[in-house]
Amino acid sequence: MLNLDQIEQAAQHLFQVRKTKIPGTLIPEACRPTDRESAIAVQQRVMELMGLPIGGGATDGWKCGVPKPNGPLVFASIPASAISRTSPYSVPAPKGAASRAKIEPEIAFVVAQDLPPRATPYNDDEIRGAIGQAHMVLELLGTRYADASAASPIDLLADSYNNVGLLIGPVIPNVFNLPLDVLPVRITSPTQTLYDKTSPHPSGHPMKSFSWLVHFLNQRGLGLKAGQIVTTGSYAGVVETPLSVPITVELGGAGVIVAELVAEAA
Repeated sequence: MLNLDQIEQAAQHLFQVRKTKIPGTLIPEACRPTDRESAIAVQQRVMELMGLPIGGGATDGWKCGVPKPNGPLVFASIPASAISRTSPYSVPAPKGAASRAKIEPEIAFVVAQDLPPRATPYNDDEIRGAIGQAHMVLELLGTRYADASAASPIDLLADSYNNVGLLIGPVIPNVFNLPLDVLPVRITSPTQTLYDKTSPHPSGHPMKSFSWLVHFLNQRGLGLKAGQIVTTGSYAGVVETPLSVPITVELGGAGVIVAELVAEAA
């Protein structure tokens, strides 16, 4: 486990990369996390440096998924500055990179009532009752590391596990009447089909991801706040899409998002 000075050094490294909007090196070895707890501490300290105290209601979104045995911990805070309901949506595009963005089509839940930390776990009815609307969303993916291939799952966890943004699409009416365990996904541009496949939810069901997050935060003395949005995992894995052209994302009976992703200004 990193000590407080190392956590601060690692967080400052990632924070500076976020400020410059230019991918940088991995966290220096002297303060590079090698365990989940250290990585989460770094991630949360980065949010604090951005002016978003964790647990104080200023973190406006979360990404999560039920961890698989021996698999990575996919968990991150999403700041308000990275959440949008409008298109075009700007995404990081390093110089020299191909004109592509990485997206994941997902279902997200908006919290309707606070779920503060408490000594006893929340039950299923309480968790379900805390959900207000459900939305179809696109998670926008990227990393603050210039050499993403060299980043371990712990490195990614420290860096918000590839999250660079969230585009909120339409409300999904009667969401729990849909077969959310498996949904067809079709993603097209004006000139090609980018993805067309029926796939299972990575956690088995979006509610399993949401429930996992509630329990995970509660165990850490944290909670969810009304108004926060929780995105729960991709039905299509990662899909690369072109920049500066409209794309249409259809998620079974859950809805359709038509959006244009553009390169973020330096």
